[in-house]
Amino acid sequence: MKKSNSYLPILLFFILALGIVLGGLLNFPKNESFVSKNNSKNKLYKIIDFIDNEYVDKIDTDSIVNLTVNDILNKLDPHSVYIPPSEQSEVAESMKGDFVGIGINFYMYKDTVAVVKPIPNGPSEKAGIKSGDRILYANDYKLFGRKLPTDSLFAKLKGEEGSEIELTIYRKSDAKKYKIKVRRDVVPIKSVDIAVLLNAKTGYIKINRFAETTYDEFKIGLQKLKNQGAKEIIIDVRENGGGYMEMAAEIADEFLKDKQLIVFLKNRKGRIDKTFATDKGSFETGKVVVLIDENSASASEILAGAIQDNDRGIIVGRRSFGKGLVQREMNFDDGSAVRLTIARYFTPTGRSIQKPYQKGNEEYFNEFSTRFANGELYKKDSIKIADTLKFKTPKGKIVYGGGGIVPDIFVPLEGKHGEESSIYVLEQSGIVGHFVFEQLDKNRNIFKGLNYNQFLNKMNTTDLYFNLFQNYLANKGVPLNISKNKALAKRYLTAEFARQLFDEQKYYEIILKEDAMVKAVLNRK
Repeated sequence: MKKSNSYLPILLFFILALGIVLGGLLNFPKNESFVSKNNSKNKLYKIIDFIDNEYVDKIDTDSIVNLTVNDILNKLDPHSVYIPPSEQSEVAESMKGDFVGIGINFYMYKDTVAVVKPIPNGPSEKAGIKSGDRILYANDYKLFGRKLPTDSLFAKLKGEEGSEIELTIYRKSDAKKYKIKVRRDVVPIKSVDIAVLLNAKTGYIKINRFAETTYDEFKIGLQKLKNQGAKEIIIDVRENGGGYMEMAAEIADEFLKDKQLIVFLKNRKGRIDKTFATDKGSFETGKVVVLIDENSASASEILAGAIQDNDRGIIVGRRSFGKGLVQREMNFDDGSAVRLTIARYFTPTGRSIQKPYQKGNEEYFNEFSTRFANGELYKKDSIKIADTLKFKTPKGKIVYGGGGIVPDIFVPLEGKHGEESSIYVLEQSGIVGHFVFEQLDKNRNIFKGLNYNQFLNKMNTTDLYFNLFQNYLANKGVPLNISKNKALAKRYLTAEFARQLFDEQKYYEIILKEDAMVKAVLNRK
């Protein structure tokens, strides 16, 4: 297991990086520009111009500027960052909550664009594209047999709303090529994965990030659950790196009474900006639970802190990440941006949950390994709490600042040696989805005609796909032994098969049925 333990943090930090980048998106005004007359600052501009015009060799001065900006920001805090144009456009699109395209989930399989699944009711599904189809040409542009950068591929498939693209596809089940015209349309990027009843009175809502559309998505899901009879709501923000603070505040407002404090910001000059709940809340009396883990950050922590500090509900899980810094974004003409920390936020009791970052970015982002090593992910007593940072809620409950939200009910990692996180990270990385697609691609007829219950029975009575997946990981160079928790691995594999064969809801039905945190909520007295 030694290799497995060392590999776990690497996998986790790869996924966490994206979440924390998204988690920096707090309270951004748009298109700011600054002009300085300070002579010392102007040295930088003059040096770059001098190099550009006079240096003996040709130099890409843009790369020098990028290095300089990164070096400056590295001297500040872990969340003040420079985002190059390619990354900025992708993140901005994700946080906007939609894009214009053809609406498919795909990946490059053997140098060919393989359709994992068309997005339900999206342009491609309406046009007749099916799971397993290979896209060979976009109009006359060849997509197979070449190493296309992701941005180039996206550029060919995206376009203006209402524009038409002719796709040449190969359908393996028919052994034929087809030309299919697809009319591009707005495709939503969901930030609320699911809103579903777990039992007659308990609703569950999963939020994967806080984007521009999150509150609207959440409100629709909440109303649906209320209409179905929900008296208790579980909000799941595990693995949610954050996003727009305003979305977290609006969601908290649904559960808090008029004029209750949600969060406040404080900048270097001492200015304080407070956000209060209004009288619009639609679920101000029912029970509320928030699920968190070590990767719940930023806006997720604002929501959890507002619920906990107002004695409105209980927090279940493990100590959250600990990001209490607020960023403002400055965009540049080339599409890049700088996100600069401009304030700290505080929960209603006045606590900052920002964890220390004085020892550098590497230790800051790699803190998971420290929590793993000191046993915090398995025992609540191992959580290091700063006794000097005690705060009291209106009902007298003691809460702590200085490094994340400490849950009211602690739930350890499931499985031995952290398999829960490692297997979840494998799922998030896409490798589980790729494996399942490739298995289905070999012979989709294996599952043809099976209803959901027959599918479950088939998956529960065989270790075939578990064994194949273990070999698949080894062949891909992933040194992770999942045999120590076969049941957990099989659950995720079965859920991914269900997602690709049926839908997202079936995925969550399988995952949540044995979810340790959900069971802790449902089984509490």
